[in-house]
Amino acid sequence: MARLADYFVLVAFGPHPRGSGEGQGQILQRFPEKDWEDNPFPQGIELFCQPSGWQLCPERNPPTFFVAVLTDINSERHYCACLTFWEPAEPSQETTRVEDATEREEEGDEGGQTHLSPTAPAPSAQLFAPKTLVLVSRLDHTEVFRNSLGLIYAIHVEGLNVCLENVIGNLLTCTVPLAGGSQRTISLGAGDRQVIQTPLADSLPVSRCSVALLFRQLGITNVLSLFCAALTEHKVLFLSRSYQRLADACRGLLALLFPLRYSFTYVPILPAQLLEVLSTPTPFIIGVNAAFQAETQELLDVIVADLDGGTVTIPECVHIPPLPEPLQSQTHSVLSMVLDPELELADLAFPPPTTSTSSLKMQDKELRAVFLRLFAQLLQGYRWCLHVVRIHPEPVIRFHKAAFLGQRGLVEDDFLMKVLEGMAFAGFVSERGVPYRPTDLFDELVAHEVARMRADENHPQRVLRHVQELAEQLYKNENPYPAVAMHKVQRPGESSHLRRVPRPFPRLDEGTVQWIVDQAAAKMQGAPPAVKAERRTTVPSGPPMTAILERCSGLHVNSARRLEVVRNCISYVFEGKMLEAKKLLPAVLRALKGRAARRCLAQELHLHVQQNRAVLDHQQFDFVVRMMNCCLQDCTSLDEHGIAAALLPLVTAFCRLSPGVTQFAYSCVQEHVVWSTPQFWEAMFYGDVQTHIRALYLEPTEDLAPAQEVGEAPSQEDERSALDVASEQRRLWPTLSREKQQELVQKEESTVFSQAIHYANRMSYLLLPLDSSKSRLLRERAGLGDLESASNSLVTNSMAGSVAESYDTESGFEDAETCDVAGAVVRFINRFVDKVCTESGVTSDHLKGLHVMVPDIVQMHIETLEAVQRESRRLPPIQKPKLLRPRLLPGEECVLDGLRVYLLPDGREEGAGGSAGGPALLPAEGAVFLTTYRVIFTGMPTDPLVGEQVVVRSFPVAALTKEKRISVQTPVDQLLQDGLQLRSCTFQLLKMAFDEEVGSDSAELFRKQLHKLRYPPDIRATFAFTLGSAHTPGRPPRVTKDKGPSLRTLSRNLVKNAKKTIGRQHVTRKKYNPPSWEHRGQPPPEDQEDEISVSEELEPSTLTPSSALKPSDRMTMSSLVERACCRDYQRLGLGTLSSSLSRAKSEPFRISPVNRMYAICRSYPGLLIVPQSVQDNALQRVSRCYRQNRFPVVCWRSGRSKAVLLRSGGLHGKGVVGLFKAQNAPSPGQSQADSSSLEQEKYLQAVVSSMPRYADASGRNTLSGFSSAHMGSHGKWGSVRTSGRSSGLGTDVGSRLAGRDALAPPQANGGPPDPGFLRPQRAALYILGDKAQLKGVRSDPLQQWELVPIEVFEARQVKASFKKLLKACVPGCPAAEPSPASFLRSLEDSEWLIQIHKLLQVSVLVVELLDSGSSVLVGLEDGWDITTQVVSLVQLLSDPFYRTLEGFRLLVEKEWLSFGHRFSHRGAHTLAGQSSGFTPVFLQFLDCVHQVHLQFPMEFEFSQFYLKFLGYHHVSRRFRTFLLDSDYERIELGLLYEEKGERRGQVPCRSVWEYVDRLSKRTPVFHNYMYAPEDAEVLRPYSNVSNLKVWDFYTEETLAEGPPYDWELAQGPPEPPEEERSDGGAPQSRRRVVWPCYDSCPRAQPDAISRLLEELQRLETELGQPAERWKDTWDRVKAAQRLEGRPDGRGTPSSLLVSTAPHHRRSLGVYLQEGPVGSTLSLSLDSDQSSGSTTSGSRQAARRSTSTLYSQFQTAESENRSYEGTLYKKGAFMKPWKARWFVLDKTKHQLRYYDHRVDTECKGVIDLAEVEAVAPGTPTMGAPKTVDEKAFFDVKTTRRVYNFCAQDVPSAQQWVDRIQSCLSDA
Repeated sequence: MARLADYFVLVAFGPHPRGSGEGQGQILQRFPEKDWEDNPFPQGIELFCQPSGWQLCPERNPPTFFVAVLTDINSERHYCACLTFWEPAEPSQETTRVEDATEREEEGDEGGQTHLSPTAPAPSAQLFAPKTLVLVSRLDHTEVFRNSLGLIYAIHVEGLNVCLENVIGNLLTCTVPLAGGSQRTISLGAGDRQVIQTPLADSLPVSRCSVALLFRQLGITNVLSLFCAALTEHKVLFLSRSYQRLADACRGLLALLFPLRYSFTYVPILPAQLLEVLSTPTPFIIGVNAAFQAETQELLDVIVADLDGGTVTIPECVHIPPLPEPLQSQTHSVLSMVLDPELELADLAFPPPTTSTSSLKMQDKELRAVFLRLFAQLLQGYRWCLHVVRIHPEPVIRFHKAAFLGQRGLVEDDFLMKVLEGMAFAGFVSERGVPYRPTDLFDELVAHEVARMRADENHPQRVLRHVQELAEQLYKNENPYPAVAMHKVQRPGESSHLRRVPRPFPRLDEGTVQWIVDQAAAKMQGAPPAVKAERRTTVPSGPPMTAILERCSGLHVNSARRLEVVRNCISYVFEGKMLEAKKLLPAVLRALKGRAARRCLAQELHLHVQQNRAVLDHQQFDFVVRMMNCCLQDCTSLDEHGIAAALLPLVTAFCRLSPGVTQFAYSCVQEHVVWSTPQFWEAMFYGDVQTHIRALYLEPTEDLAPAQEVGEAPSQEDERSALDVASEQRRLWPTLSREKQQELVQKEESTVFSQAIHYANRMSYLLLPLDSSKSRLLRERAGLGDLESASNSLVTNSMAGSVAESYDTESGFEDAETCDVAGAVVRFINRFVDKVCTESGVTSDHLKGLHVMVPDIVQMHIETLEAVQRESRRLPPIQKPKLLRPRLLPGEECVLDGLRVYLLPDGREEGAGGSAGGPALLPAEGAVFLTTYRVIFTGMPTDPLVGEQVVVRSFPVAALTKEKRISVQTPVDQLLQDGLQLRSCTFQLLKMAFDEEVGSDSAELFRKQLHKLRYPPDIRATFAFTLGSAHTPGRPPRVTKDKGPSLRTLSRNLVKNAKKTIGRQHVTRKKYNPPSWEHRGQPPPEDQEDEISVSEELEPSTLTPSSALKPSDRMTMSSLVERACCRDYQRLGLGTLSSSLSRAKSEPFRISPVNRMYAICRSYPGLLIVPQSVQDNALQRVSRCYRQNRFPVVCWRSGRSKAVLLRSGGLHGKGVVGLFKAQNAPSPGQSQADSSSLEQEKYLQAVVSSMPRYADASGRNTLSGFSSAHMGSHGKWGSVRTSGRSSGLGTDVGSRLAGRDALAPPQANGGPPDPGFLRPQRAALYILGDKAQLKGVRSDPLQQWELVPIEVFEARQVKASFKKLLKACVPGCPAAEPSPASFLRSLEDSEWLIQIHKLLQVSVLVVELLDSGSSVLVGLEDGWDITTQVVSLVQLLSDPFYRTLEGFRLLVEKEWLSFGHRFSHRGAHTLAGQSSGFTPVFLQFLDCVHQVHLQFPMEFEFSQFYLKFLGYHHVSRRFRTFLLDSDYERIELGLLYEEKGERRGQVPCRSVWEYVDRLSKRTPVFHNYMYAPEDAEVLRPYSNVSNLKVWDFYTEETLAEGPPYDWELAQGPPEPPEEERSDGGAPQSRRRVVWPCYDSCPRAQPDAISRLLEELQRLETELGQPAERWKDTWDRVKAAQRLEGRPDGRGTPSSLLVSTAPHHRRSLGVYLQEGPVGSTLSLSLDSDQSSGSTTSGSRQAARRSTSTLYSQFQTAESENRSYEGTLYKKGAFMKPWKARWFVLDKTKHQLRYYDHRVDTECKGVIDLAEVEAVAPGTPTMGAPKTVDEKAFFDVKTTRRVYNFCAQDVPSAQQWVDRIQSCLSDA
């Protein structure tokens, strides 16, 4: 029995002590006045009576009632029922009220009451003060409280003749039963009667209608969110204007959580004064009046449920995990069936008559039943995972979370994980885990109904029926007696609150009430306690658990076949059949990914241990350890499937013997995260303790059954589980004698204690590494290190720490390392021991004993391990595959010998087989070698089923862009190993895991050496220099002189030299004092545009840049003239340079030697092309206006339009020079800026005047000149100083190039829309520059030059883009689901193709301008990156010469090397450049060339391989060509002119070009067979991104030999002929399998022509002839093609390759004629035709084959072809000679000509009727050079004269005869 009410309190409004407008509650009276002993008076009740604050109000409000809940320090809940009514305020209260009404008004209208205006306090206005009656109780009978307080109020208001003291006394002395379903009628002595019913089961919550109301207010989804939030310990806040609703909502939410109890802050109604409670860090469920919504806005992690608005707001930072599927959706659908039964019928054509919905109370129970079922499904089988740790004196139960999650298949489920870790669940385990206790509805449900719920899953009606059955039980629990007599309670009349009550609520007499209470207490003492005996039973466990959703894990479903393989392999190992076992091992390791196979392995090994087969030999031991490691590596730290638990006894059983030492398996399986997780050890410990405790109590007869394995569900039905045993013992406990009880407690404690010692041993086995000096395990594994910091959560007793520390400090060990490991292990074990012993109730004396033992255990173990390690080192290592030595280049030396590594897959498909086809070659096992030139991996696939292929992957050291340490699992042993990931800019990636035999010091040494080779301190240390230079001693690097003099001279020379040196930021030099190489080439500071370098210089006439240039001028000049630039200038006719340096005045341009000493511009070549009219000394001044002194020079001239292409650096920011000048020496007159820009204008003017078409206009500065220039210009740029307008052209072109095509639709090829698009009258010179820089250039007043501002990307954008491109092409780790889309997406993100598109677009624009006769000056950035790209592309597109091998070399030498592209800086070649990183400007240019090559395959003499070759070697540092940043630096190092006298013997190639030449003589690999150029073809490629292709240089990889660009290495050793096999077997077939992912396809399947050329060489060698060079053979073939057909009837020369259409692929049929012997080889598509023995026979054969080839191309006019053949025809005026196919047609009397032999469309017709004469002709300009003059003839018609040329004299004669005979026939 319990008191219905503990306290009755009367609370009234009182003024605030600090005089503020708010009032405060005052307790007027409380009964009883003394606190009950068992229940002190709760503090702070006055706050809860008026949660919104105490305020007076201007009118009487009706009484209100609500129940607040207070929680005391013992987490007991007190229900405070508050009934509030209003009485007229006393005068003292009113004055307070009026004084401070101002403040109240400002604070706003709170609590919904209106306030007085302070300005006119009407004297008559009456104010009302609240007064509250409060009942405090520990029972939750809301209705009874409402009635009782209502009765007291009614007595007062209605003035009934009843004594209030009696009523209150009766109320306080009334007792009611707690539970058990009894009912009791009470009366308070005012003629009233109430019936109280108690619920049947105390544990089930009473919800009345609150759950149903909650669902009505918020809806299903919102309530489910709140439910999950409360379970996963989030903060939940309810808002409503009604206090009663807040209380109901909170009560409803708690009822849903049953059987879990909410154990955090729970305040259904929170007073306004306590709002800061909301910012507490702990979870809570709180209700707050909606008036305070604004205060809750800034709470960031609180879920707010607005009951009035029906919304739930979840902040962004809060993630509420949903219920696991399928429970989430099932629960949702059942809830909707309960709440909205109409939903199912809504679509029926004939809906049944409406069914009556269940009452609100019933619906409430149905909703609760749904959640009860949900919990039963979630926690089904939980009792199987309880570990009984102690039974006596009190049961201690632990829950095995990992096993539960693992067997339910919910390890990844966030929701269940959080619930099981939560406080509520811990309470659930301690409350419901007890095996012998009263049971309730939930226990029945989870034990017996699970099968039914599974069966019903798909039958909604059956589910609904089950829900209704449960709801009935819940309803019955709350209302055990439905037909209850009605309550009879006096209520106040309607609107009684508005009547004037004559007096306020009276003061009650304390004595009377106290007397009634005391009497009742005396009576109670006499009565016996009415305790209802609890019915305790054994709690049923229910069926073993099943997975919540049978998930099949895709790949690793274990079939019986797989388990069979595992068993066979193990039996082979134990029978010693090692070869058999080795074959099966890979399959076993693959099978062990599945859970069943791992369990099978554990069971099999267990059987062998039981059969005493635990001592193994070395190989058996190795196999067992590998399989165990493979098992363990997939165990998470939770070990949810108990695999680690099952292996734990085995790793301490299996061992191998050495003399005097036993090595156990645990020393080899330590590298797994599971061993360092305390939770794993705790679960294992508790499991073992449970087994032993159960064995204590089992009868000896039962004990025969072997103890089950830990974590396994019991298999036999008759065997009693530990819980059953515990339940039985708990039942017997009260009956045992005191001594017996003591004895049992003693036994249990010693069991736990002995297990703790056992586990301390086990843990030291698995945590101490074999070599205790290697503490890697402890530092790197997730475990021990982290636990050091997380100690507070794990350690329950500080003793652990102190003992461990004392051990550390007092131990006698000197070796700090060992101590470190041992200390960490001791601390880890001590924490564990502390935790488990405290939880399982071990006495503190025992615990102290344990703490003393742990360090000794660890120490003993370390000592045994030392011996084991010593012996294990002596063991012969298990045979590993032999290391394969890589092949090296001549001169390449090994720096580090092979380190054993595993090469892991990196996301490229090649290694994994992938879409290319072929097996998974990676992971491969082998070694990594570091040489002076490359990093090389060679090895074999680890999977023996793949085969014996050698896998090679290598890249030049110089190409390394990123190196990072990784930690990876080795593919074979599955150990966690150190690894290294090396990424190179040649698109190779080495992702390696070091073998365990490679020590960390070796790995570190490898990294250091690699770094040293990648970033040598000096360029001379690179491979290109060290290679072959052993005989020439390298000069020591020059030492920088003392800095003193340079500082002294600084001030003296500052002003003098300022103007000479502006902008030379590349290197800062003193005259005789060049900096040492380390400091060279550092990038200029980002923020300063122009760093001002000061150098000590003499007069310009004697400028010599450094002591490096000693030879006389003449010497330098002669060598300069031989440079590429000069050769090209002479080819272009850009000025001559006679020996006396005199100028040919007629030339518009001259070659100026002004920079021969590199004094003006360090990064320019020595000879420059400048306008004839500009003097050398003026150039010095012009150069100052440009960045890096790179003033505009001519680099190419169009042969046709004579327009020139110029290049320069960008312009300087305008103000810098002026500033510098002004600060130091103010110059009189004109400012520096003006003079420099004038110099610049003069120079540009000179350039314009040097152009032939503008030379006459330049001198004519007349009005007419102006007007004509201005008429075509609409809004061009004026002078920059006078106007900021930019011209229409400038913006348009600029915006087009910036990617916004603002002009007319461009042509299909992405070039400008139309040659005339710029303007009717062209400017003579267009200046392309960065938008930002062009501000300093004045537009020319004559409109002769025009500025085109364009936006281009910067070098750093190229760098960033390239990084992303690398990631896209070589991802580094295999993608989760590889798809072409993901590659394309990352490719697009890199923006690489967009940059290529911009480059091509700008280049095509410049080509158009040059082609139309305007010159162009390109001056972007510093003039050495993007400028070089654009200028080179323009020349390549405009001039066919640069598309030959020789021309391309010249182009690169001239534009890239001589004009100072900073190869060393951009390639980060030395230590100084390391920070700047790799920026592939040149590679980007090659990619552009590749794009053009793809679109015009017949225009290039070189092949795609040539471009890839250059792309590879410009970063490889194998050749010296691409080293250093300018010619000046190359001369300084003696690179440019060294080649002359040095040819002693065979020197390795130092120049890439030399190497290409040598190689080209041997193989046609650089040659493009489809090369058949047009004569003056200007290429205009498509530049849209959709037309660009990803270069296969980025994506292809050959694992057979590594990159194919080092030709000596790529040509693998010749394969032995199949016939002479060593084993004498029959010769196999000549076929071989070609794997696209492994072999080099071009080598395995060469193209037809290469194949035939190879065949030819082979045949020649067989015949004993000297083999002819392939080039000569090929040239003869092409020549033979051009020869005319023989004079026998219809000759059909196969002139396939002489053709003109740019896009046709033409290499169809060819025949080759052989040397003097007369053997000929017929090359045709019918290659099976036998070649005849004589020349003519063979010719006939070839002729026949070609004619059959062409039979398919027969044209409709074929019968009219009288004679046909190839003739060169001179085009119309100013057009070149072209080869055409001519057909003489007698029938139609006409001469037709075609582009090709195969064409059907004729290009033109000469009507023979118009022909007047046929006469011999003479060669004109542009005619074929090699042909005899007599082969020319003219055909004169009435309209014009046609000039023809035949291939030789006889064919010309034949043509003339044929045409004559046609004419005569006519």
